[in-house]
Amino acid sequence: MDQMFAPWRMAYIDSADRQEDCIFCDFPKENKDRERLILARGEKVFVILNAFPYNPGHLMVAPFRHEGEYEQLHEDEFVEMHRFGQRCVGVLKKAMNPQGFNMGINIGKIAGAGFAGHLHLHIVPRWNGDTNFMPVVGETKVLPETLHETWEKLKKAWEAHVR
Repeated sequence: MDQMFAPWRMAYIDSADRQEDCIFCDFPKENKDRERLILARGEKVFVILNAFPYNPGHLMVAPFRHEGEYEQLHEDEFVEMHRFGQRCVGVLKKAMNPQGFNMGINIGKIAGAGFAGHLHLHIVPRWNGDTNFMPVVGETKVLPETLHETWEKLKKAWEAHVR
């Protein structure tokens, strides 16, 4: 039997229940966008690559303000979050040519929110055949490029994307 190692996944598993800080609050303050995988910033929200993606190009749009309840978003945050989500779809289409998308918000820990206190919109590009036996049997997701290679590709597409 062949073995495939995904050591990056253990960092997530180890920290999932011990996370005290909020990456959606802390990372934008550091001004290390490439290192922290922040793709773009708006007035109220920013776009960041998911460091533990379901698929290559998995993006998240989060408000700068720490808020975990969807109904508590300010109208300008809500509108900008969804406008940025719309732009993310266009950028991903241009840069990665996906055949579909999953988009959603996990509200509360029980719903799968890794950072339940800070709402964020997931945009996951999908391709025919992107799911196979590996995640089910091998508990391993195979990604064809590094996160920083994906960030570079999407950053160029973001900057070139006409609004």
